[in-house]
Amino acid sequence: MRLASRLDHIEPFYVMECAKTAARLAASPACDPARGGEPMLFLNIGEPDFGAPPLVQQAAERAIRDGRTQYTDATGTAALREALSTWYAQRFGLDIAPQRIVITAGASAALQLACLALFQAGDEVLMPDPCYPCNRHFVAAADATPCLLPTGPAQRFQLDAAMVRAAWGEATRGVLLASPSNPTGTSIPADELARIDAWVQAHGGVTVIDEIYLGLSYEAAYGQSALALGEHVVSVNSFSKYFGMTGWRLGWLVLPEALVAPVERLAQNLYICPSSIAQHAALACFAPGSLAEYERRRTEFRQRRDAVVPALRRLGLDVPVMPDGAFYAYADCRAHAADSWDFALQLMERAHVALTPGRDFGRAEPGRWLRLSYASSQAVLDEALWRLERVLSRAGA
Repeated sequence: MRLASRLDHIEPFYVMECAKTAARLAASPACDPARGGEPMLFLNIGEPDFGAPPLVQQAAERAIRDGRTQYTDATGTAALREALSTWYAQRFGLDIAPQRIVITAGASAALQLACLALFQAGDEVLMPDPCYPCNRHFVAAADATPCLLPTGPAQRFQLDAAMVRAAWGEATRGVLLASPSNPTGTSIPADELARIDAWVQAHGGVTVIDEIYLGLSYEAAYGQSALALGEHVVSVNSFSKYFGMTGWRLGWLVLPEALVAPVERLAQNLYICPSSIAQHAALACFAPGSLAEYERRRTEFRQRRDAVVPALRRLGLDVPVMPDGAFYAYADCRAHAADSWDFALQLMERAHVALTPGRDFGRAEPGRWLRLSYASSQAVLDEALWRLERVLSRAGA
Protein backbone atom coordinates (compact mmCIF):
# COMPACT_ATOMS: atom_id res chain seq x y z
CA MET A 1 0.00 0.00 0.00
CA ARG A 2 1.37 3.40 -0.96
CA LEU A 3 1.37 5.98 1.81
CA ALA A 4 1.08 9.72 1.30
CA SER A 5 4.47 11.41 1.16
CA ARG A 6 3.47 13.90 3.89
CA LEU A 7 3.90 11.07 6.38
CA ASP A 8 7.64 11.21 5.69
CA HIS A 9 7.69 14.47 7.63
CA ILE A 10 5.67 13.23 10.62
CA GLU A 11 7.94 11.76 13.27
CA PRO A 12 6.75 9.44 16.05
CA PHE A 13 5.38 11.14 19.14
CA TYR A 14 8.21 10.07 21.41
CA VAL A 15 6.37 11.12 24.57
CA MET A 16 3.90 8.35 23.85
CA GLU A 17 6.66 5.91 22.90
CA CYS A 18 8.26 6.55 26.30
CA ALA A 19 4.85 6.11 27.90
CA LYS A 20 4.60 2.64 26.34
CA THR A 21 7.97 1.68 27.84
CA ALA A 22 6.95 3.07 31.22
CA ALA A 23 3.66 1.14 31.08
CA ARG A 24 5.49 -2.08 30.24
CA LEU A 25 7.87 -1.62 33.15
CA ALA A 26 4.98 -0.66 35.42
CA ALA A 27 3.46 -4.08 34.76
CA SER A 28 6.68 -5.89 35.74
CA PRO A 29 7.30 -7.54 39.14
CA ALA A 30 9.75 -4.77 40.06
CA CYS A 31 6.85 -2.30 40.06
CA ASP A 32 4.31 -4.58 41.71
CA PRO A 33 3.78 -3.62 45.39
CA ALA A 34 2.30 -7.05 46.05
CA ARG A 35 5.72 -8.52 45.22
CA GLY A 36 7.68 -5.94 47.16
CA GLY A 37 8.16 -3.58 44.22
CA GLU A 38 7.52 0.13 43.99
CA PRO A 39 4.93 1.45 41.53
CA MET A 40 6.02 3.47 38.52
CA LEU A 41 5.61 7.21 38.99
CA PHE A 42 4.54 8.90 35.77
CA LEU A 43 5.98 12.41 35.49
CA ASN A 44 6.21 12.17 31.70
CA ILE A 45 2.69 13.15 30.60
CA GLY A 46 1.30 16.66 30.82
CA GLU A 47 -2.04 15.81 32.37
CA PRO A 48 -3.24 17.58 35.53
CA ASP A 49 -4.03 15.26 38.42
CA PHE A 50 -7.08 17.45 39.02
CA GLY A 51 -9.98 16.39 36.85
CA ALA A 52 -13.01 18.43 35.88
CA PRO A 53 -14.50 20.04 39.01
CA PRO A 54 -17.87 18.87 40.39
CA LEU A 55 -19.99 21.53 38.71
CA VAL A 56 -18.62 20.54 35.29
CA GLN A 57 -19.26 16.86 35.92
CA GLN A 58 -22.78 17.61 37.10
CA ALA A 59 -23.45 19.70 33.99
CA ALA A 60 -22.36 16.78 31.79
CA GLU A 61 -24.69 14.44 33.67
CA ARG A 62 -27.59 16.88 33.18
CA ALA A 63 -26.87 17.18 29.46
CA ILE A 64 -26.98 13.42 29.05
CA ARG A 65 -30.07 13.04 31.22
CA ASP A 66 -31.88 15.81 29.33
CA GLY A 67 -30.93 14.40 25.94
CA ARG A 68 -28.83 17.39 24.92
CA THR A 69 -26.51 15.23 22.82
CA GLN A 70 -27.31 16.35 19.28
CA TYR A 71 -24.95 18.01 16.83
CA THR A 72 -24.16 21.65 17.48
CA ASP A 73 -22.96 24.26 15.02
CA ALA A 74 -19.49 23.46 13.71
CA THR A 75 -18.20 26.57 15.48
CA GLY A 76 -19.73 25.49 18.81
CA THR A 77 -22.73 26.61 20.83
CA ALA A 78 -23.48 30.31 21.06
CA ALA A 79 -23.67 30.01 24.84
CA LEU A 80 -20.11 28.68 25.17
CA ARG A 81 -18.68 31.24 22.76
CA GLU A 82 -20.35 34.00 24.77
CA ALA A 83 -19.05 32.53 28.03
CA LEU A 84 -15.51 32.58 26.67
CA SER A 85 -15.97 36.16 25.48
CA THR A 86 -17.00 37.15 29.00
CA TRP A 87 -14.04 35.24 30.48
CA TYR A 88 -11.59 37.14 28.26
CA ALA A 89 -13.12 40.40 29.43
CA GLN A 90 -13.00 39.50 33.10
CA ARG A 91 -9.62 37.73 33.16
CA PHE A 92 -7.62 39.74 30.63
CA GLY A 93 -9.59 42.93 30.05
CA LEU A 94 -10.03 42.04 26.38
CA ASP A 95 -13.06 42.68 24.19
CA ILE A 96 -13.27 39.48 22.12
CA ALA A 97 -16.46 39.26 20.07
CA PRO A 98 -18.14 35.83 20.43
CA GLN A 99 -18.34 35.48 16.65
CA ARG A 100 -14.53 35.42 16.50
CA ILE A 101 -14.41 32.33 18.74
CA VAL A 102 -14.57 28.85 17.20
CA ILE A 103 -15.03 25.89 19.55
CA THR A 104 -12.99 22.88 18.43
CA ALA A 105 -12.44 19.21 19.22
CA GLY A 106 -9.48 19.97 21.47
CA ALA A 107 -6.54 22.28 20.85
CA SER A 108 -5.18 19.68 18.43
CA ALA A 109 -8.15 20.24 16.14
CA ALA A 110 -7.72 23.99 16.59
CA LEU A 111 -4.09 23.80 15.46
CA GLN A 112 -5.02 21.57 12.53
CA LEU A 113 -7.74 23.97 11.41
CA ALA A 114 -5.45 26.99 11.69
CA CYS A 115 -2.63 25.31 9.78
CA LEU A 116 -4.90 24.01 7.03
CA ALA A 117 -6.51 27.43 6.62
CA LEU A 118 -3.28 29.44 6.59
CA PHE A 119 -0.42 27.31 5.27
CA GLN A 120 0.24 25.37 2.08
CA ALA A 121 3.01 23.71 0.10
CA GLY A 122 5.97 26.05 -0.34
CA ASP A 123 5.26 28.01 2.85
CA GLU A 124 7.71 28.12 5.73
CA VAL A 125 6.66 28.69 9.34
CA LEU A 126 9.15 29.85 11.97
CA MET A 127 9.03 28.02 15.31
CA PRO A 128 11.26 27.76 18.38
CA ASP A 129 13.38 24.70 19.06
CA PRO A 130 12.43 23.21 21.53
CA CYS A 131 8.66 23.20 21.10
CA TYR A 132 5.70 20.88 21.43
CA PRO A 133 6.24 18.31 18.65
CA CYS A 134 2.66 18.17 17.38
CA ASN A 135 2.78 21.88 16.56
CA ARG A 136 5.43 21.36 13.90
CA HIS A 137 3.71 18.21 12.68
CA PHE A 138 0.47 20.11 12.09
CA VAL A 139 2.44 22.50 9.90
CA ALA A 140 3.95 19.57 8.00
CA ALA A 141 0.54 17.93 7.65
CA ALA A 142 -0.59 21.08 5.81
CA ASP A 143 2.32 20.44 3.40
CA ALA A 144 4.19 23.50 4.67
CA THR A 145 7.68 23.44 6.20
CA PRO A 146 8.27 24.04 9.91
CA CYS A 147 11.54 25.95 10.35
CA LEU A 148 12.91 25.25 13.82
CA LEU A 149 15.16 28.00 15.16
CA PRO A 150 17.44 26.84 18.00
CA THR A 151 16.84 28.66 21.27
CA GLY A 152 18.37 28.30 24.71
CA PRO A 153 18.25 29.65 28.24
CA ALA A 154 19.45 33.08 27.10
CA GLN A 155 16.23 33.44 25.06
CA ARG A 156 14.08 31.67 27.66
CA PHE A 157 13.77 28.92 25.01
CA GLN A 158 11.62 31.30 22.95
CA LEU A 159 12.02 33.18 19.69
CA ASP A 160 12.90 36.85 19.80
CA ALA A 161 12.45 39.52 17.16
CA ALA A 162 16.10 39.44 16.08
CA MET A 163 15.87 35.71 15.37
CA VAL A 164 12.67 36.16 13.38
CA ARG A 165 14.20 38.97 11.31
CA ALA A 166 17.32 36.92 10.59
CA ALA A 167 15.39 33.80 9.56
CA TRP A 168 12.63 35.48 7.54
CA GLY A 169 12.77 34.64 3.84
CA GLU A 170 10.68 34.88 0.70
CA ALA A 171 8.80 31.69 1.55
CA THR A 172 8.12 32.59 5.19
CA ARG A 173 4.40 32.72 5.90
CA GLY A 174 4.44 33.41 9.63
CA VAL A 175 5.36 32.24 13.12
CA LEU A 176 3.85 29.57 15.35
CA LEU A 177 4.68 30.34 18.98
CA ALA A 178 3.61 29.01 22.38
CA SER A 179 3.48 31.08 25.55
CA PRO A 180 3.75 29.52 28.11
CA SER A 181 5.58 26.77 26.31
CA ASN A 182 5.61 23.02 26.45
CA PRO A 183 8.25 21.66 27.27
CA THR A 184 9.90 24.57 29.10
CA GLY A 185 7.07 26.34 30.93
CA THR A 186 8.50 29.69 29.80
CA SER A 187 6.68 32.64 28.24
CA ILE A 188 7.60 35.37 25.79
CA PRO A 189 7.90 38.83 27.39
CA ALA A 190 5.08 41.08 26.20
CA ASP A 191 7.38 43.69 24.65
CA GLU A 192 9.35 41.02 22.76
CA LEU A 193 6.16 39.41 21.50
CA ALA A 194 5.00 42.82 20.27
CA ARG A 195 8.27 43.26 18.35
CA ILE A 196 7.93 39.81 16.77
CA ASP A 197 4.34 40.48 15.76
CA ALA A 198 5.18 43.90 14.33
CA TRP A 199 7.80 42.35 12.06
CA VAL A 200 5.45 39.56 10.98
CA GLN A 201 2.65 42.00 10.16
CA ALA A 202 4.99 44.34 8.30
CA HIS A 203 6.01 41.45 6.06
CA GLY A 204 2.52 40.15 5.34
CA GLY A 205 2.74 37.16 7.65
CA VAL A 206 0.52 35.67 10.31
CA THR A 207 1.11 35.29 14.06
CA VAL A 208 -0.30 32.05 15.47
CA ILE A 209 0.17 31.50 19.19
CA ASP A 210 -0.59 28.46 21.30
CA GLU A 211 -1.99 29.75 24.61
CA ILE A 212 -3.30 26.51 26.09
CA TYR A 213 -1.28 27.05 29.30
CA LEU A 214 -2.10 30.75 29.58
CA GLY A 215 -4.44 30.19 32.52
CA LEU A 216 -1.56 28.55 34.39
CA SER A 217 0.73 31.59 34.46
CA TYR A 218 2.44 32.33 37.77
CA GLU A 219 4.33 35.59 37.25
CA ALA A 220 2.89 39.11 36.96
CA ALA A 221 5.28 39.89 34.10
CA TYR A 222 3.59 37.25 31.94
CA GLY A 223 0.10 35.79 31.81
CA GLN A 224 -1.40 38.24 29.29
CA SER A 225 -2.94 37.03 26.06
CA ALA A 226 -1.32 37.83 22.72
CA LEU A 227 -4.80 38.81 21.58
CA ALA A 228 -4.10 42.20 23.14
CA LEU A 229 -1.88 42.86 20.09
CA GLY A 230 -4.90 43.11 17.82
CA GLU A 231 -7.59 41.19 15.99
CA HIS A 232 -5.11 39.83 13.44
CA VAL A 233 -3.58 37.38 15.95
CA VAL A 234 -4.68 33.73 15.82
CA SER A 235 -4.86 32.22 19.31
CA VAL A 236 -5.20 28.51 20.10
CA ASN A 237 -6.55 27.50 23.49
CA SER A 238 -7.96 24.50 25.33
CA PHE A 239 -10.17 23.33 28.18
CA SER A 240 -7.62 20.60 28.96
CA LYS A 241 -4.99 22.23 31.16
CA TYR A 242 -6.27 25.15 33.24
CA PHE A 243 -9.84 23.84 33.13
CA GLY A 244 -8.87 20.21 33.80
CA MET A 245 -10.89 18.63 30.97
CA THR A 246 -8.18 16.61 29.20
CA GLY A 247 -10.17 13.64 27.90
CA TRP A 248 -13.21 15.74 27.04
CA ARG A 249 -11.38 16.97 23.92
CA LEU A 250 -12.56 20.55 23.81
CA GLY A 251 -10.62 23.61 22.72
CA TRP A 252 -11.11 26.84 20.85
CA LEU A 253 -9.65 29.33 18.40
CA VAL A 254 -9.86 33.11 18.46
CA LEU A 255 -9.61 34.28 14.87
CA PRO A 256 -9.69 37.41 12.73
CA GLU A 257 -13.33 37.71 11.72
CA ALA A 258 -12.51 37.11 8.04
CA LEU A 259 -11.00 33.72 8.92
CA VAL A 260 -14.04 32.37 10.80
CA ALA A 261 -16.06 31.26 7.77
CA PRO A 262 -13.14 29.39 6.09
CA VAL A 263 -12.32 27.64 9.35
CA GLU A 264 -15.98 26.78 9.86
CA ARG A 265 -16.06 25.20 6.42
CA LEU A 266 -13.05 23.04 7.32
CA ALA A 267 -14.53 22.03 10.67
CA GLN A 268 -17.83 21.03 9.07
CA ASN A 269 -16.00 18.61 6.82
CA LEU A 270 -13.32 17.34 9.22
CA TYR A 271 -15.41 16.51 12.31
CA ILE A 272 -18.88 18.17 11.95
CA CYS A 273 -18.81 19.68 15.46
CA PRO A 274 -17.12 19.36 18.86
CA SER A 275 -18.66 17.07 21.47
CA SER A 276 -22.03 18.49 22.46
CA ILE A 277 -21.84 16.97 25.95
CA ALA A 278 -18.40 18.49 26.55
CA GLN A 279 -19.66 21.89 25.40
CA HIS A 280 -22.67 21.86 27.73
CA ALA A 281 -20.42 20.75 30.57
CA ALA A 282 -17.82 23.43 29.85
CA LEU A 283 -20.34 26.18 30.53
CA ALA A 284 -19.98 25.25 34.21
CA CYS A 285 -16.25 26.09 34.03
CA PHE A 286 -17.23 29.75 34.32
CA ALA A 287 -19.43 29.41 37.40
CA PRO A 288 -17.93 31.30 40.36
CA GLY A 289 -17.34 28.08 42.29
CA SER A 290 -15.45 26.51 39.39
CA LEU A 291 -13.33 29.61 38.77
CA ALA A 292 -12.40 29.74 42.44
CA GLU A 293 -11.36 26.09 42.28
CA TYR A 294 -9.23 26.72 39.19
CA GLU A 295 -7.41 29.53 40.94
CA ARG A 296 -6.81 27.31 43.97
CA ARG A 297 -5.31 24.71 41.65
CA ARG A 298 -3.14 27.31 39.94
CA THR A 299 -1.73 28.27 43.34
CA GLU A 300 -1.01 24.63 44.08
CA PHE A 301 0.77 24.14 40.76
CA ARG A 302 2.94 27.14 41.56
CA GLN A 303 3.76 25.66 44.97
CA ARG A 304 4.75 22.41 43.28
CA ARG A 305 7.01 24.32 40.91
CA ASP A 306 8.63 26.13 43.83
CA ALA A 307 9.38 22.78 45.48
CA VAL A 308 10.41 20.76 42.41
CA VAL A 309 12.77 23.12 40.59
CA PRO A 310 15.16 23.75 43.54
CA ALA A 311 15.13 20.01 44.30
CA LEU A 312 16.12 19.15 40.72
CA ARG A 313 18.91 21.70 40.83
CA ARG A 314 20.25 20.16 44.05
CA LEU A 315 20.31 16.78 42.28
CA GLY A 316 22.48 18.14 39.48
CA LEU A 317 19.56 18.36 37.06
CA ASP A 318 19.86 22.05 36.40
CA VAL A 319 16.75 23.98 35.35
CA PRO A 320 18.38 27.06 33.83
CA VAL A 321 15.16 29.06 33.44
CA MET A 322 12.51 29.03 36.15
CA PRO A 323 9.22 28.12 34.45
CA ASP A 324 6.69 30.93 34.74
CA GLY A 325 3.70 28.87 33.64
CA ALA A 326 2.33 25.43 32.70
CA PHE A 327 3.59 22.51 34.82
CA TYR A 328 6.92 21.52 33.30
CA ALA A 329 10.55 21.79 34.32
CA TYR A 330 13.13 21.49 31.53
CA ALA A 331 16.27 20.08 33.11
CA ASP A 332 19.85 19.75 31.86
CA CYS A 333 21.06 16.20 32.54
CA ARG A 334 24.67 16.54 31.33
CA ALA A 335 26.03 16.23 34.86
CA HIS A 336 24.77 12.65 34.88
CA ALA A 337 24.55 11.41 31.30
CA ALA A 338 25.56 12.16 27.73
CA ASP A 339 22.17 11.32 26.27
CA SER A 340 18.80 12.04 27.85
CA TRP A 341 17.02 9.24 25.97
CA ASP A 342 19.19 6.53 27.51
CA PHE A 343 19.18 8.35 30.85
CA ALA A 344 15.37 8.48 30.91
CA LEU A 345 15.20 4.74 30.27
CA GLN A 346 17.70 4.12 33.07
CA LEU A 347 15.63 6.20 35.48
CA MET A 348 12.52 4.23 34.56
CA GLU A 349 14.35 0.97 35.27
CA ARG A 350 16.25 2.00 38.41
CA ALA A 351 14.12 4.68 40.06
CA HIS A 352 10.78 3.68 38.53
CA VAL A 353 10.23 7.31 37.61
CA ALA A 354 9.12 8.17 34.07
CA LEU A 355 10.42 11.45 32.60
CA THR A 356 10.43 12.64 28.98
CA PRO A 357 13.73 12.98 27.09
CA GLY A 358 14.33 15.96 24.84
CA ARG A 359 14.17 13.99 21.58
CA ASP A 360 10.50 14.87 21.14
CA PHE A 361 10.89 18.61 21.32
CA GLY A 362 13.34 19.48 18.58
CA ARG A 363 16.79 19.08 17.17
CA ALA A 364 18.81 21.56 19.24
CA GLU A 365 20.76 19.41 21.70
CA PRO A 366 17.90 17.00 22.42
CA GLY A 367 20.24 14.67 24.31
CA ARG A 368 20.92 17.40 26.85
CA TRP A 369 17.39 17.87 28.16
CA LEU A 370 14.74 16.08 30.19
CA ARG A 371 11.20 17.29 30.83
CA LEU A 372 9.54 16.64 34.17
CA SER A 373 5.82 17.26 34.54
CA TYR A 374 4.82 18.43 38.00
CA ALA A 375 1.13 17.92 37.23
CA SER A 376 1.07 15.10 39.81
CA SER A 377 0.34 15.53 43.51
CA GLN A 378 3.02 16.86 45.84
CA ALA A 379 3.16 13.48 47.56
CA VAL A 380 3.97 11.76 44.26
CA LEU A 381 6.52 14.45 43.40
CA ASP A 382 8.23 14.10 46.79
CA GLU A 383 8.47 10.34 46.34
CA ALA A 384 9.83 10.73 42.81
CA LEU A 385 12.48 13.23 43.92
CA TRP A 386 13.53 10.91 46.75
CA ARG A 387 13.91 8.02 44.31
CA LEU A 388 15.93 10.15 41.89
CA GLU A 389 18.22 11.21 44.71
CA ARG A 390 18.64 7.58 45.74
CA VAL A 391 19.65 6.48 42.26
CA LEU A 392 21.78 9.49 41.35
CA SER A 393 23.70 9.46 44.63
CA ARG A 394 24.59 5.81 44.06
CA ALA A 395 25.69 6.57 40.52
CA GLY A 396 27.96 9.33 41.75
CA ALA A 397 29.43 7.35 44.61
